[in-house]
Amino acid sequence: MENELKTDENASKKWLKRLWGSLPFVVLLLVILGIWVLFGKIATKQKHLKEKAASELHQEEIQANVVALKIVPETIRDRIRFPGSALPSKQVKLLAEVKGKVIRKNAIEGNSVKVGDTVVALDSRDYENALSAARASYEAALSSLKRIESLFQKNAIARAQLDDAVAQAQNLKTNVDNTALALERCIIRAPLNGVLNRIHVEEGDFVGIGDPIAEIIQIDPVKIRVGIPESDVDAVRRRDTFEVTIDALGGKSFIAKKDSLSKTADPVARLYNLNLILDNPSGDILPDMFAKVEIVKKEIQDGISVPLYAVINRNEENAVFVVNDDHVHARKVELGLMDGWKIEVKSGLKPGDRVIVVGHRDINPGQRVTVVKTVERIEDLSS
Repeated sequence: MENELKTDENASKKWLKRLWGSLPFVVLLLVILGIWVLFGKIATKQKHLKEKAASELHQEEIQANVVALKIVPETIRDRIRFPGSALPSKQVKLLAEVKGKVIRKNAIEGNSVKVGDTVVALDSRDYENALSAARASYEAALSSLKRIESLFQKNAIARAQLDDAVAQAQNLKTNVDNTALALERCIIRAPLNGVLNRIHVEEGDFVGIGDPIAEIIQIDPVKIRVGIPESDVDAVRRRDTFEVTIDALGGKSFIAKKDSLSKTADPVARLYNLNLILDNPSGDILPDMFAKVEIVKKEIQDGISVPLYAVINRNEENAVFVVNDDHVHARKVELGLMDGWKIEVKSGLKPGDRVIVVGHRDINPGQRVTVVKTVERIEDLSS
């Protein structure tokens, strides 16, 4: 038993001694493995750097195509647009001034009429008879007045009888005039040049005094009415002409003159009514058509502007890309007024600079580019 224990102990010592002897070799093996992994990573990184450098070199060789806007000073306007509507410049409602039956309509809705044109005729026979009777009575009174004047000159009658005869003749003359006026009113005429917008009666209808007969509107010129908020009233006061756009006519623009600006605001909308007068010789602008009125609040002569989309915001600073040679240069700019889709550049650009307006999102400062087109007006970009 004792011999077996000694044998096992000797075996364990031999194993430990052998393991300890092989430890340097294991450490060396691990060191070699670590160095191999490290060199592999270095090689991979070098390959990546070479590929990146080659890609950048390739990008440098392939120049981006861009479109540039040559800076030319122009007028810049701070303008706002308000909705409005077209109205007749004048609108007249014709009412019957005498009673009678409609015997004739001389006008058609939508047709033009001139001052004095007959619109509707009423049966005038009763008024003609009344006028004949009134004239007969007046002529009889005049004859009687002459006899009384002759007698008065002979002192055959008193002054009072002469005065009564004069008064009676004057009353009968007034009756003749009134009857003649009633007869004249049987013909209802247009009081102004315009368009017969509505006619409310038909032949055979009986109308009384005050009944509506027709409506005439004047649309040359037309009136454009637009509501102005109080913040823009001062800008409106300082202008006499305004640009008006009519969508129904394909967005055609016109120049209208200021007619009036109300002194009080609408109690509900809190807007001041601005009335404009616009010539309409063709009659294309019709009442109730939608209109857009442009109001210029501020105007800058010989200003510099660029499309708003050409401005790039980086690190809370506004910049544009300029290409005065073959390379891209970032130029910090200070912005000002908005004018539609253009914006004023208060500083950072000068006349003659070429600002990249197409392709600027895919380039970087210092990059070589090819300018395929240069325009001098922003509007030319769409052509």
